[in-house]
Amino acid sequence: MHPSAPEMKKSKELSAINARAYLLITSAKVVHMKSAIRFSSEVSAAMAAKKPIVALESTIISHGLPRPTNLSVAIECEEIVRTYGAIPATIALLDGVVHVGLEVNELQAIASRDDISKASIRDLAIIVASGKSAATTVAATAHIAAVAGIKIFATGGLGGVHRGANESFDESADLTALSQLDMTVVCAGVKSILDVHATLERLETLAIGLVGYKTNRFPGFYLTDSGFELEHRVDSAEEISAIIRARTSIGTQFKSLIVANPVLKEMNRAVHDRILASGLERAAREGIEGKAVTPFLLEHFHSASEGESLSINTEIIKSNCALAAKIAVALQ
Repeated sequence: MHPSAPEMKKSKELSAINARAYLLITSAKVVHMKSAIRFSSEVSAAMAAKKPIVALESTIISHGLPRPTNLSVAIECEEIVRTYGAIPATIALLDGVVHVGLEVNELQAIASRDDISKASIRDLAIIVASGKSAATTVAATAHIAAVAGIKIFATGGLGGVHRGANESFDESADLTALSQLDMTVVCAGVKSILDVHATLERLETLAIGLVGYKTNRFPGFYLTDSGFELEHRVDSAEEISAIIRARTSIGTQFKSLIVANPVLKEMNRAVHDRILASGLERAAREGIEGKAVTPFLLEHFHSASEGESLSINTEIIKSNCALAAKIAVALQ
């Protein structure tokens, strides 16, 4: 039985009321959380001057790269963003405070302190309330950045569906977070240690936008081609900025856009596959599970590849920082 014209009109009116109520509630939450954020002096000035800003995650600093390389790479990444005309906003939690943009001593703390945990969205309130410190994952960084009004984010590789997830249900919170946030994420695809095909299926199901930057193939972090074709390709920051504007005009901006930017020089595939197989076997043998898997396998790659994976990882984040800054500037 089809609804009558009056019923349809009433339904539309209720939908409009619900949408307005949702926006009011969301706006109130955003205003409240922004009061809990401490902005660095540089980010505060950039916001006041309406300059382009790029969010950067901190987990790669505390858990993704070894010391002291982690600090030097973090400093260099921030400088790359500035070089291309934007302002870097590295996000982290220190002693119960949410930081958007880190002062030099705070960046040093994230890179060197031993009490820095790894926080996803569900951990944020617990870390804040307990006065502890944590580096933010892709999900947590995107959430905080969105609340702060920052919409461009550079990272290394996304989390996704883990191998064997049909039994473990192990799927990164990155995916659900990005299905709910107005964020453009520049990355080198998903980490090749994951189930890439299943991750791509989930991205489609969650309606998360995906474009390849100067490529028709979906990159696999250490690899330029994970073996899967991309439907959409872009070749400039200006094209990406046009897509971002179009997303807003047609109301799809509350599902993130992923810009897949492949590494220029990939790891030898045979070496990559051998290291991945040995790493997965070792993780299973040692009972490594959940969010401990990714840093464990990245460290395994670093040691087994005699530093080659570290070099590639570093080039990935630098390249993504440069592209993200170009996109942020093109949006101005």
